[in-house]
Amino acid sequence: MAKQLSPLPDAKSVRVNPSAAELKELAAKMPNARRTKYDNLNVQTEVLARSKASTFLVLDDPDGSSQQAISREEGERIARLQDEYIAGRDMVIVDGYIGNDPEFRTPARLYIEESNANIAGMQKQLYFDVDDGDGFQPELTVIYTPHLAVEGYPNDRVIAVDLERGVTRVCNSDYFGESKKGGLRMWNKLVFDRGGLPLHAGCKVIPTDDGDKVGLIVGLSGTGKTTTTFTRQNGSLPVQDDFVAMMPGGKVYATEAGCFAKTFALSQEDEPTIYGAVTTPEAYLENVSQDDNGDLDFFDTSYTQNGRATFSFSSIEAADARDLQSADFLLILNRNENIIPAVAKLDAEQAAAYFMLGETQGTSAGGADEAGKFLRVPGTNPFFPDDDDHQGNRFLELMAEHQLDVYLMNTGRVGGAEADERSVKVKIPHSSAIVKGIAEGTIEWEEDPDFGYEVAKSVPGIDPSDPVLRPRELYAEQERIEEYDRAVEHLKRERVAFLEKFPALTQEIVDAVR
Repeated sequence: MAKQLSPLPDAKSVRVNPSAAELKELAAKMPNARRTKYDNLNVQTEVLARSKASTFLVLDDPDGSSQQAISREEGERIARLQDEYIAGRDMVIVDGYIGNDPEFRTPARLYIEESNANIAGMQKQLYFDVDDGDGFQPELTVIYTPHLAVEGYPNDRVIAVDLERGVTRVCNSDYFGESKKGGLRMWNKLVFDRGGLPLHAGCKVIPTDDGDKVGLIVGLSGTGKTTTTFTRQNGSLPVQDDFVAMMPGGKVYATEAGCFAKTFALSQEDEPTIYGAVTTPEAYLENVSQDDNGDLDFFDTSYTQNGRATFSFSSIEAADARDLQSADFLLILNRNENIIPAVAKLDAEQAAAYFMLGETQGTSAGGADEAGKFLRVPGTNPFFPDDDDHQGNRFLELMAEHQLDVYLMNTGRVGGAEADERSVKVKIPHSSAIVKGIAEGTIEWEEDPDFGYEVAKSVPGIDPSDPVLRPRELYAEQERIEEYDRAVEHLKRERVAFLEKFPALTQEIVDAVR
């Protein structure tokens, strides 16, 4: 990927790399920012989630891409509109690195309107710091104008991603996720071009009697990726919350110095680390319910379920990815509510297949159009800016080079939706016991007769008769086995049909779900 070829557009004024304190002072002046009782800032935005329908790659041949794309001519028109707009605005530059390994870090820059200084402050928490005198030159740049409407696009909003120049232009969204994912989306392409695979994944280190075990947690936003990453097993420590690079040989690289956590239903009892970090003065909040006294209500959904917060890993106890050699296991999260067990163990071909399927129930993190709907998103990575066939094939290639145990984990329910009294919730203690058992190698497995993967016969800390472990038994006990069998047949048929839509996908991946 080429470095940015042109300088930033001129502005009325530019603040270059202001301190965290200066950014917070600027953000506090925003009319939609309020101080909480923890002395951090809570900003209520107009846009409540990522704008997938408004996101386009800028390509020479847009019709030849499987992704949403616009022509280079149209991309240049948007750039001119944005440059002209910026000429009359006060702007802020925030520089930093995506990744902290000197051998694998990417210099990145955010250029944004000063009137949305909260986004600059949040991004500063996620970038790794620039060392003085290291000759910093951005390879990836996000140029961000939250108040510039561009007619002709959904909601007059456009995110134009120019991978060739390493520039993403964001227009008419004040949601922080467009800044964060603007850089990471371009970084995805960079990692793949270097022979690795970008994973929409958390990462944690779990101490065991056999040494530290490194786990990767793959999942769409809102499926429990952050919760699973931060839940403590044996004094485990988080490394990353959202994106990692897995390279040949299993080597894992970090991306961010902080976390962008979903705050809906955040509980001090269930998630003490995240709760503690979110309620510090340094944290930034976005769209969290707050009363006139500054008290927060993480369970109030009257405005949105997609409340968010950023905080730095320096505010919590965390491990450093530079100390990691390779990953030991990978969890593919699937928030489901029917016949998916709380955990299933996959062989290599099954792992590549379920990775490509990326099945889950959508949440508000993906916008109102996805909330509550059954989704299939290859790699659970909606930010991979290329044909998705490549993700599945690369995953299988890396599996052949490095032994990696892969598991499918349901973080939703078994036996039906929440309103169905016959259904059973997969709770955080269930998932935590499973992760601990995986790390320690203490789970007993048996083959599932329907899907061919292995299901848990027993998990230390979970009653062996618990229906979340073996859904077939739950349906049989409730005299619903015909319903179960229909669901099996339906899933197999739909999975094969979905995977066959990717012409370059290795056939053995498709065959793994027949």
